[in-house]
Amino acid sequence: MNKPLKQHLIDPEICIRCYTCEMTCPVQAIEHDDNNVVVDASKCNFCMDCIPVCPTGSIDEWRVVEEPYSLAEQYEWTELPEQGEVGNADTSIEAMDDAMAALLAEAHAGAGGKAKAPASASKPTVNMYNLGKPAEAVVQGNYRLTEDGSDSDVRHIILDFGSLPFPVLEGQSVGIIPPGTGPDGKPHLPRLYSVSSPRDGERPGFNNVSLTVKREDRGLCSNYVCDLKKGDTVRVTGPFGATFLMPGDPEARLMMICTGTGSAPMRAFTMRRQRTVGGKSGGMTMFFGARSPESLPYFGPLKKVPDALLKKHLVYSRLPGQPKEYVQDRMVAEQEAVADLLGDPNTYIYICGLRGMEEGVEKTLTNIAESIGQQWTALRDTMRGEGRYHVETY
Repeated sequence: MNKPLKQHLIDPEICIRCYTCEMTCPVQAIEHDDNNVVVDASKCNFCMDCIPVCPTGSIDEWRVVEEPYSLAEQYEWTELPEQGEVGNADTSIEAMDDAMAALLAEAHAGAGGKAKAPASASKPTVNMYNLGKPAEAVVQGNYRLTEDGSDSDVRHIILDFGSLPFPVLEGQSVGIIPPGTGPDGKPHLPRLYSVSSPRDGERPGFNNVSLTVKREDRGLCSNYVCDLKKGDTVRVTGPFGATFLMPGDPEARLMMICTGTGSAPMRAFTMRRQRTVGGKSGGMTMFFGARSPESLPYFGPLKKVPDALLKKHLVYSRLPGQPKEYVQDRMVAEQEAVADLLGDPNTYIYICGLRGMEEGVEKTLTNIAESIGQQWTALRDTMRGEGRYHVETY
C-alpha cells in the first residue's frame, strides 16, 4: 500500500478565478479550464509561493490521501471533498504537517488568510457562467465618479442582464472578458471586479449589476471597460466568491476599511442595509481613503447617507497644505470607537483595497486591541473562524 501523502488543493467554491496563483507558481503546477483552477500533484513541490497572493484563502486547502486526486477529478468539483479515512498515517505525515504549518504561518503574514462566510449570510451562487459559457450583458450606463483633471479616472458601470438569470450577492465579484487574444494567440482571461450594487440590482427589481472600475495605465481590461458605451455588449463570468459576504443579521455591526475601488463591496453593503433595515440596524462604520475628495469614488452619494446608518471617515492623503492622512491614522484618532467595535462579538470587519494598506491597518488594529487587553492575532483568528474578519486586497 502506498504511504499517505499530503495533497495541495484549491476550494472551487471560494476561488474567485483571478488566476493569480497560477501566474505565481514557479513550477507551473497550477492550471485551469473553463470551470476550475486546480493543482497538479505530480508537479507541486509545496514551495508555498501561491499562498500569500490569494485574496480569498481558497488556495490554502490540503487533504491526506492514499492516491492523489487527478486533474480530471478536480476539474469536475463544485466543492472540496471531505477528508476521508487514510490507512498507515505515520509520523512522516505528522512531520509534514508541522513543517507545513510553519510555512503557512510565514506565508500568511500580511495575507488575508483562510476566510469563512458569516453564519447568517445568504448562500451565494458561484461560477454560474464560466469561460466556456459566459453570460452576455448590455451596458446601461457608464458614469465618471471622479472629477475631470483628478489623478484617477474611476467609472460606475451598469450592466443589464435582461432575462438572463444572474444572481449575485453583496461582496461577490464578476469576471469581464476583454475582447481579442494575447501574444500567445489565446483569448484573454477575465479580469475580476467587485460588484458595487446590492442583490436586488442597481435599480431595485431590475436585473442589473454595477461595477466600480479604475482606469489603469496600459490596463487591458480596465481601459476596455472604462471606454464602454451605452448599448455595448460584454461577456461576463461568475459570480465568484463565497466568503466576503455581509451578515444577514440586521443587528450586526460592520466596520469597513477601504481605499479607492475597494469601496465597491462597501457601497453594496450600505445600499443593502438602506433598502432592508434603514437606520434600524447595528450600524456601520467606514474608513475610506483617497488622495482627495475629487478622487474619492461616490463622494457625493456617501455624504447623503445618514450618520445613523453609516458613520463616515473620509480620509485624504494629498490635500494641499495639510499633512498626509491614511485610513490607519484616522483609526488611531477614533481609537475609542474602534476599540468598542473590536470588543463586541457582533462586529464584522471588512478590508478591501490596495495591498499596501494592509500592513498599516494591521499594526493599528494590533495597538488598539492591546489597549483593551486583547492580542490582535488571536482575536483576528477567532473573528476569521467565526466569519467576522474579511480581507480582499490586490
